[in-house]
Amino acid sequence: MSDDYEHKRIISISAHIDHGKTTTTDYLMRRAGLMSDDAAGLALMTDSDQEEQDRGITIFTSVVLLNFEVDGEEYLVQLSDTPGHISFTGEVSRALRASDGVVLLVDALEGVMTQTETNIRLAVGGEACKPVLFINKVDRLINELKLPPKKVYERIDIIIEKVNALIRKVAPPEYAKDWRVSFQDGSVAIGSAKTGWAFTMKTLKKKSIEPLIVFEKYNEGDEMWLRENLALDDALLEMIVGHLPNPKEAQKYKIPRIWKGDLESAEGKALLECDRNGPLMGMITKIFVDPKSKRPTLIGRVFSGTIKSGQEIRLVNMRQNAKVKRLGVQEITDILDMNEVPAGNLFSVFGFMCPSGESFVGPDVDMKPFEAIEYVAEPVVSRSIKPKDPQDVAKLGDVVSKWIMADPTARFFHDKESGEYRLDGIDPLQIEILTKRIYEQVPIHVSDPIIVYREKMTTKSAEFHTKSPNGHNRLKMYLEPLDEKTLALIRKKQITAEQNTKERAAILRDEAGWDAKKARKILDIYGNCMLVDAMSGVQRFDRIYSYLETTFREFVDGGPIAREPVTGVKVVLTDTTVHNDPAHTGYNEVATMTSSGLNMAFLTGKPLLFEPVLKTDIKTPPDTQGAVIKVLTGHRGQIVTIEAEEDIVVIKGTLPTAETIDIADEFRSASAGRSFFGYVFKGFEPVPIGMQEELILTIRERKKMPIQMPNSSS
Repeated sequence: MSDDYEHKRIISISAHIDHGKTTTTDYLMRRAGLMSDDAAGLALMTDSDQEEQDRGITIFTSVVLLNFEVDGEEYLVQLSDTPGHISFTGEVSRALRASDGVVLLVDALEGVMTQTETNIRLAVGGEACKPVLFINKVDRLINELKLPPKKVYERIDIIIEKVNALIRKVAPPEYAKDWRVSFQDGSVAIGSAKTGWAFTMKTLKKKSIEPLIVFEKYNEGDEMWLRENLALDDALLEMIVGHLPNPKEAQKYKIPRIWKGDLESAEGKALLECDRNGPLMGMITKIFVDPKSKRPTLIGRVFSGTIKSGQEIRLVNMRQNAKVKRLGVQEITDILDMNEVPAGNLFSVFGFMCPSGESFVGPDVDMKPFEAIEYVAEPVVSRSIKPKDPQDVAKLGDVVSKWIMADPTARFFHDKESGEYRLDGIDPLQIEILTKRIYEQVPIHVSDPIIVYREKMTTKSAEFHTKSPNGHNRLKMYLEPLDEKTLALIRKKQITAEQNTKERAAILRDEAGWDAKKARKILDIYGNCMLVDAMSGVQRFDRIYSYLETTFREFVDGGPIAREPVTGVKVVLTDTTVHNDPAHTGYNEVATMTSSGLNMAFLTGKPLLFEPVLKTDIKTPPDTQGAVIKVLTGHRGQIVTIEAEEDIVVIKGTLPTAETIDIADEFRSASAGRSFFGYVFKGFEPVPIGMQEELILTIRERKKMPIQMPNSSS
């Protein structure tokens, strides 16, 4: 792999579902000689997985290496074709971490949708990827809306304005102006990927073509003229080469966003300079599991130094070494073998397994890991799974562990009380795909999907003093809701249990206003909850701590209301007495008194059940507005704004996840098929008070718990 950075681009293609990413990618692959002219736009080559082909959607990010000649110069592009469905936003987040630029696609008819907004926030705001814009499917404005050229351009201007408003809102302040997209400067292309044509202002000027001619040729049905004179790949490459940065340029501003170490250190300078001769530092951003062999390939980016085949590297968060047995670069499902890959390149590796998002360094490098990758959704849907053959329990754990490493937005755990193995995910589709993959290796029974709620306190608890069953050990604690600033730091993984104590304390002091001394006494952070030591003068606490930590984590996994995950709680230990004889401080003794204290304290904190809520975006003709609103409000939806845009009405609102089953069909029915519906995860909100008890008892009955409302005395 070359370090000719001037002629290198690492980019992602990102869009709302069905806006045309994979079709567009086909034309770039045709230009690079990887498919025939006839296949481009039809083969959907990066949808290589059978599940993707059967469903007609992108599920997994595909990484491809492309060579192009542009204006007589050779360019190397490593491109990630990302999914557009909310179920797979984790794939988008991971691809953007490894990218320097992003091609945003927007359907000209549907406009900026919810996932478009999310992708801009992730790409531009989260990962500092410079954007360009391709407004696709302009033929829909002509064919379906029968718009004249003037109206088409007005619609395009609205899309550009909306995209730029989002870019200004989230871009690094120093780049908010420079990163805006513009048809005038050539960072916006307009066209139709389906028929293989597009143009930028530069294209029109170069070929002396008036914009109206484009529409005349389209109305005449002269697609051949459009493809020959306004080739889609020409327009895209103009933007990619002319407006997106090379790795050396990008890392100067990307590194400060994704690495919080000392930028003046030798490591920091090497990262900023994308120095191939610097200390080895990089990140694993994707795990590709071959659908046939089930063999995992780890894909990542080298930010500094050079990774070499056969060398040993250090996995920073896992705190263990691993050997690079085979090294190469990804070409969809194939690996092109390489002896070494320098900084500023994506690579693929065999030989070890680690979670997506793991930082790695050379064996003799001591460095702070890269920032955790941001995910915009939490697991809100669950299915219980169990092996058909009970002897496959261990194998099931190994198989699921591999898939969870590949997609950390899902989670898998064993509910000891119910005996169930639960797989939680962002939505039913993600879980369905995962269970199919698991079934291919371990035959399993799978339950119907259910909504995963959260248990959360609303006020500080009383202080509880509990003792072990044998009466020889005592524990005193209280619980209280975590403040929003601390909770945000946990969610973004800016503070973690594995973090250096002083470093974590400094972040809590500076970002959330904690007292530095108290911030150094955090014992554990798990599942958006925190365990804090406020004790003094206690003895032998180290003997029981591991048991206490395990019990704390089990409590977070399933609270006392309905054994749903607990969120946003700070557990504060104020005193403990530990017997001097180890025979009296076993797991059962410690776990029982800890669990009792946690549950009783939690139940005195006025806890409520919280439900997952989606942010919705519905676009519909004005004459169907009333019917669409009736559907939304009939499912406990809330209207946030209603805006008129040309010939459509945009209704933005919120909707409980539990109410979304078949709702897209209801919107289509209410609008005679003329509405567009999109959604993204918003967060958790309290279940309405009038529904709390009935829902809690329903969940408890399903989980075979006592069918009664819990309280501290029970």
